[in-house]
Amino acid sequence: MMSGMYRNDVLSTARAPDISAHRSRQRGFTLIELVMVIVILGVLAAVALPKFVDLSADAQTAATQGVAGALSSASSINYAARKANLANGQKVSECTDAGLLLQGGLPAGYSLTVGFPTTIPPDATQFCTVYGPKSTTSVAAIIGIL
Repeated sequence: MMSGMYRNDVLSTARAPDISAHRSRQRGFTLIELVMVIVILGVLAAVALPKFVDLSADAQTAATQGVAGALSSASSINYAARKANLANGQKVSECTDAGLLLQGGLPAGYSLTVGFPTTIPPDATQFCTVYGPKSTTSVAAIIGIL
């Protein structure tokens, strides 16, 4: 019986290992979750990318419009200054003369056409085309003055 008690004592004191204590908990994302995130990012990039690629053309158009606006303003200021005193400002008799009204002249890559008719009569306004980079165009209102 002694041997039986010993056996029971050994069995009662020996416990099965706790499986949950030895199992390490895995942390992180599954492969399916990672693939879904990559797919969602790909769809967002495909939708947004064309909008950002086309911004350079819009920027060139806006720059040409800015130069045309500056020429129109410079022409008005030149007209007022020259009307007040002929020693101020400069003579503008055609569209290409307006390029000299900007400080430093027209920026590199921009040009003005000679309008139709080729001369701008004094005190008259003529619309001249400003050509910018990448074939962008805009219109400037130039006032003729002697």
